[in-house]
Amino acid sequence: MGNKMRQKMADSIRFLAADMVQNANSGHPGAPMGLADIAVVLSEHLSHNPKNPFWLNRDRLVFSGGHATGLIYSLYYLWGYGLELDDLKNFRQLDSKTPGHPEYGHTAGIEITTGPLGQGIANAVGFSMASKFVGAQTNSDMAEVIDHHVYCLCGDGDLEEGISYEACSIAGHNKLDNLILIYDSNRITIEGKTDLSISENITKRFKSQGWDVLECDGHNFKEIDKAITTAKANTKPTIIIANTIIAKGAGKLEGSHHAHGAPLGVDVIRDAKIVAGFDPEKSFHVDEDVMARFRCAIEAGDLLEREWIHRLKTLPLMEQNEALSALQNPDFSRIQWPEFEKADATRNTNGKILNAIAKALPNFLGGSADLSPSNKTFLNDMGVYPKGRNIYFGIREHAMASIANAMALYGPLMPFTSTFFVFSDYLKPAARIAALAGIQQFFIWTHDSIGVGEDGPTHQPIEHLSQFRALPNFYVWRPADGAENVVAWKVALEMSKSPSAFVCSRQNLAILPKPILGDASKGGYLLASDANATLTFMASGSEVELALKTKDALNAKGIFANVVSIPCFDLFLEQDKSYIDSIIIPATKKVAIEAARGLEWYRFADEVIGMETFGASAPAEKLFEKFGFSVEAILAKL
Repeated sequence: MGNKMRQKMADSIRFLAADMVQNANSGHPGAPMGLADIAVVLSEHLSHNPKNPFWLNRDRLVFSGGHATGLIYSLYYLWGYGLELDDLKNFRQLDSKTPGHPEYGHTAGIEITTGPLGQGIANAVGFSMASKFVGAQTNSDMAEVIDHHVYCLCGDGDLEEGISYEACSIAGHNKLDNLILIYDSNRITIEGKTDLSISENITKRFKSQGWDVLECDGHNFKEIDKAITTAKANTKPTIIIANTIIAKGAGKLEGSHHAHGAPLGVDVIRDAKIVAGFDPEKSFHVDEDVMARFRCAIEAGDLLEREWIHRLKTLPLMEQNEALSALQNPDFSRIQWPEFEKADATRNTNGKILNAIAKALPNFLGGSADLSPSNKTFLNDMGVYPKGRNIYFGIREHAMASIANAMALYGPLMPFTSTFFVFSDYLKPAARIAALAGIQQFFIWTHDSIGVGEDGPTHQPIEHLSQFRALPNFYVWRPADGAENVVAWKVALEMSKSPSAFVCSRQNLAILPKPILGDASKGGYLLASDANATLTFMASGSEVELALKTKDALNAKGIFANVVSIPCFDLFLEQDKSYIDSIIIPATKKVAIEAARGLEWYRFADEVIGMETFGASAPAEKLFEKFGFSVEAILAKL
């Protein structure tokens, strides 16, 4: 393709993006216009099929700068993913297919909801890591089932965010040679030029992390093509530093930070179209010759997928096909769930459950942020990533969770991540995206309360349960024993559009009696009851045992009470009112007990016995006594 045609294609993208932002009176025209030339060349390299956005061996394209939606939607319209001009005209409007930032599952072709800056880089690393694991299970010297690339477009803001350091370090360590990061180096942020806040040498930074570094003029088609071609053949992850001009082609606003997040203005767009040889009276217009070249993606992509399917059918090794099929079709009935007969920490019972799942499901894998001995998350005899299923994420909580989000959306994988509950603060943005985008990631958080003990208040989570219970489409399980833990996993495995968290204890918890009414799969159930109960105790995790002991003490005084275990507050809220009222009797006085802040319990409770302050450094049993989590203290308060 000649550069004259490429230029016309790039300018078509520029003006579609500018028209979208102008029409909406909202958005970011600068990045799409600056990246348009790169987008045209990348179109020539990208292996994808607009007819089937879920083809497993497609190249993955991640837009870490999610604000560049003018570029994203223009491309998906031009490539033929089902967007129409009316969708572009409804940019950022209610119920449109073109929201202000790209959302997975909302617009065809969007690989993942990247959210705030930086996460997209970690997502791209996750897609690459997923491809390497699936490839290790299915590829052979005779035939490759998985051989695609992962591209990520990022900007200065992405590289300033700390998560990019974490993620790129993991990528270099694992030698992810199919990962190509295209850095839109326009040296502009919202406040002005980047030298206001950053002066590091990006080339040295990435080389020190084990990356190959290429550089090109981001508006020179030949240089862009050479850089991408070289990157595809590299044996390391590659960053292409593309020197660009923000709002390229926007006349007086070209190169200005004022073009980042505001419409260019009717006059600027009109003048820019005239300079480029476009009709200034036409908006949202694409000439037929431009459309024809972009829409070649449909036939070319369909052919690529058909060739790949044919390759699968003619694989010389049947084991490869069987391995891929096993990954794509996990059989939950094969899981041999463990049974528990003695008091144990739920981090321990959870570890046994993880291993039982992993033995049955070849697509189940994960790791911890350098805490697997404490989190009890190591999968025995399962090997180490990429060939095995134990991933060493290192002390990189945010990147870990964002990587796992992408691994879950890659296709056939079911990933888990793990850390101490208090460190969930570091990965909260990724957990939020998992809930927003409906990603089935399993978060394992141990050391769940002041029971952490001697490490003190910096390591004792008190507000975290409330924080994550407040998150929509996010199911927080705090099991009180191994049996509840098993139920939690059975439910979570079936929730293919929701993340689940397992908040587990460090200390041993007693085996609970059998449920009297309901069961843990409904989030809450009646565990113990008296015929003439005037009190209902509600609790989760370690405090369920305390509630039972408090009931016994009350019974000795002639006072009758019920005990309700609510291992999953979120799931319990979804039950019918009739079920909830059968478990928590409305006529009783309702008391919640939890070694956490517990404000959400007022949804049901008249009184909450929880944490009013931060914890302290001491043995766990001393802390529970100090902060009022003993039978005597609860009786006194009642």
